[in-house]
Amino acid sequence: MNKDIASGNFKQLKGKIKEQWGKLTDDEIDQMEGHAEILAGKLQERYGIARDDAERQAKEFRTRNNWN
Repeated sequence: MNKDIASGNFKQLKGKIKEQWGKLTDDEIDQMEGHAEILAGKLQERYGIARDDAERQAKEFRTRNNWN
């Protein structure tokens, strides 16, 4: 997959992230590009949820959106 396609895919994914977790800032979401594992930590910080719950939500989102 070339860089332009990957960037376009992330822009679509960014919109889905903002829909589900509106408290995350654009800068926080931009930091996640290429680093899907960061999502759980950002959810924990921004929403104050337990680590297990944040990891579960992030995993479900990544699976649902084919974001590995």
